[in-house]
Amino acid sequence: MPPKQGPTFQSIMQDLKNKNFAPIYMLMGEESYYIDQISGYIAEHVLSPEERDFNQTICFGSDVTAVQVADMARRYPMMAEYQVIIVKEAQNIRSLEALEKYLKNPVKSTILVWCHKNGKIDARKKIVGLAQAVGVVFESKKLRDYQLPDFIQSYLKERKVSIDPKACQIIADHIGADLSRLTSELDKVLISLPADNLMVTPEVVEKEIGVSKDFNAFELRNAIVQKDCFKANQIVKYFDNNPKAGSLYSFLPLLFSYFQSLMIVHYSPRKNTEQDIAAALDLRNTWGAKDFVIGQKNYSARKTMDIISKIRDIDGKSKGLDNPNTGAGDLMKELIFFILH
Repeated sequence: MPPKQGPTFQSIMQDLKNKNFAPIYMLMGEESYYIDQISGYIAEHVLSPEERDFNQTICFGSDVTAVQVADMARRYPMMAEYQVIIVKEAQNIRSLEALEKYLKNPVKSTILVWCHKNGKIDARKKIVGLAQAVGVVFESKKLRDYQLPDFIQSYLKERKVSIDPKACQIIADHIGADLSRLTSELDKVLISLPADNLMVTPEVVEKEIGVSKDFNAFELRNAIVQKDCFKANQIVKYFDNNPKAGSLYSFLPLLFSYFQSLMIVHYSPRKNTEQDIAAALDLRNTWGAKDFVIGQKNYSARKTMDIISKIRDIDGKSKGLDNPNTGAGDLMKELIFFILH
C-alpha cells in the first residue's frame, strides 16, 4: 500500500522550530539538500552543546548495522530530555528487520534521524509504514528546472534580499538543479551585497558567479524566442571560444523545455493572452508567458515539432550516436541554424 501524502520540508522545519519532535525522521530521496537541512537543524538545535557529548550520536550506514542502531535507540538520555541519533548514508544498511522491530515500540525520548540518499525506500516495505505510523517520512525530490527561479526567490526573500527576474533566470540556467551548489553560490552573492542595496542584478551575478550578463543561456534562449539570428550566433560563437561559459549539454535541456512547452501552448484551447498561457503551463505568474506569445508568432506548430525532433537528434549525436567526429560546438551551430531558418 503506497504511503499517504507526506509532510513538506517547510512543515517539518516549522515543527522542529516549534520543538514538536518525532521519534523518527525517515528522510530519503534524490535531493540531498533537504535531507542535510533537516538533519543538520536537528543536530544543531535539539540539544545544547553540553548535552550533545553524552546524548548525540552521528554514525554512517557503512559502519553500523540496523541491530546496532536499534540498540542505541533503546538507550535513555543522560541528564537531558532527548538523545539524538543521526544515521548518515543509511542506504548502505541492507537488513532493516531490527529497525522494524524497534519502530513497533520506539523510545519517546529518542529522536532517530535516518538519512537515506540517492533514492528512496520502496514504499511497499513494512519499514515505511511503521515509520509513518510513529514519526515523519519525507521524500526529498529533485526540483524541476522550471521550479528553480521560485526556489531562488524564496531563498533570497528569507534573507531579506530581492532579485531581478533576469538575474534569477541566469543563475538557474547556469547552475541547474544541484541545490547544494546553488545555495552555496547564492550565499556568495549575499555576502557581496552592500547593506544599503540588497538587490541581486545581472551585473552582480556576472561579477560574483562569473556568468556574463550578455552571453549566457538566458540570453541565448531569449534570442531564439525573438528569432534574433545575429544575437544568437554571437552568443554561440562566444561559447565556442569560451567553453567554460557554457556547453551544448547544458543548453539542450533548456531549449527542449521551451519548445516542449510551446507545443503545449500551440494545442491549448485558450492561448491568446499571457493569463491563458500561464494557466495552460501551470506557471505561478505571467512573467514567463510573454515568451510563448512571441514564440507562437515566430514558430508554427509544425516547425516546433520539427525543432523538438532536431533537439533529440542533436542530443543523440552529442552522446556519440551516429556521430563519429562532430564536436559539440559544431553540433550547437547546426541546431541553432535549424531552429532559426
